[in-house]
Amino acid sequence: MEGTLANRPEQAAGTVSVVTGAGQGIGRATALRLSAAGHRVVLVGRDAGKLETVAAGLAGPSLCLSADLTAAGEADRVFTAVEQTWDTAAVLVANAGASLASPLADTTDEQWQRMLDANLTAPFRCLRRALPAMTERGWGRVVVIASVVAKRGERQVSAYTASKHGVLGLVRAAADEVAGTGVTVNAVCPGYVDTPMTRSTIAAIGERRGVGADEATALLARRQPIGRLIEPDEVAAAVQACVENGAINGQGINVDGGAVQS
Repeated sequence: MEGTLANRPEQAAGTVSVVTGAGQGIGRATALRLSAAGHRVVLVGRDAGKLETVAAGLAGPSLCLSADLTAAGEADRVFTAVEQTWDTAAVLVANAGASLASPLADTTDEQWQRMLDANLTAPFRCLRRALPAMTERGWGRVVVIASVVAKRGERQVSAYTASKHGVLGLVRAAADEVAGTGVTVNAVCPGYVDTPMTRSTIAAIGERRGVGADEATALLARRQPIGRLIEPDEVAAAVQACVENGAINGQGINVDGGAVQS
């Protein structure tokens, strides 16, 4: 299996793939794609019920692990459970995260720390735990779901933006560190995606501006040149490309309808 993976990564059937934040949105769409490609998928998230619902729709074997990855020690517990049940993880999709909209001057220390814990420290701990086994195996794929605000500043989301800039830096440093080992590390940077997290943002915009959900959605959609929200599966397709193509490394791939051009 290891030789097959190293030489023909597109034929990664049976690969153990860990997807965090797998209960909905981008995580769910990614799990569906990986499972359809023959991966054994580990679904990680806070809501066990949501994980079980996703698992029921997968094409192959799955393992549901309820965890709050912002808590110290939880990443170690998750990967240990994966190893004890199946094998070391060959693919990690670090999708779990949180968002916050607040003017910089009104952002509290607690809110700032919550964004760093969820969007930077938790992915760091997952990478730290997963990478040694991948490099020892000689094959591995890490994909972190970042954001277009990992590449630009945006008003009202200073803490979220800073955390996403940080995680893109983590990806680039890790990619350089493992280059040549058969392991790649990339980020996918979506714009506004039609997910529960975005719907929370839409509700906040509507409340702040005194408009309905449809108008608030249209305001977000107009920020993307294609004039609509991104579909979760469109982000998952970019994740799958990073998993299947070993020549993609150290990249932040935009899936934003052209809002940020590289």
